[in-house]
Amino acid sequence: MIRLLVTICGVGHIKPASGTWGSLAALPLFYVIFSISGLFGIILSLIAILLLGWFGIERYSQETESHDASEIVIDEVFGQFIALLPVAIGAVQTGVPITALYPGWIAAFILFRVFDILKPGPIGTIDKKGTALSVMLDDALAGVFAAFGVLLLAGVAHGFA
Repeated sequence: MIRLLVTICGVGHIKPASGTWGSLAALPLFYVIFSISGLFGIILSLIAILLLGWFGIERYSQETESHDASEIVIDEVFGQFIALLPVAIGAVQTGVPITALYPGWIAAFILFRVFDILKPGPIGTIDKKGTALSVMLDDALAGVFAAFGVLLLAGVAHGFA
């Protein structure tokens, strides 16, 4: 069960670029959760993913004697969900279907992958901590950076009002 959890049902075993596959897997999952339970469901999911991911990575790392193995992608799902938060909030605020905000989905995906791969500044610092929590938190921060990028791009596209 732990292996299925941290690899998101085996998605983490897809090569190359397992992290990108994990981020891609997050997109339909985010859509389904938002469609069923709205922004509240996304917030609850973020809490659940953080706690389950932290626990799962800790256990998986002990079992495999590895730290942040490439097949672990639950952290990418967590970070991608954070990157998509402005899109969900925008859909709620404007009353449009979340799919209508597809440029935001694309921006969130690309920006999250860039920040997750390059790990600038504090993202890289957190990544080097070597704990199960740091595996989750470096992606969380990459997601926050991406979310701010999505907001900035939306402001440029729609005017800062």
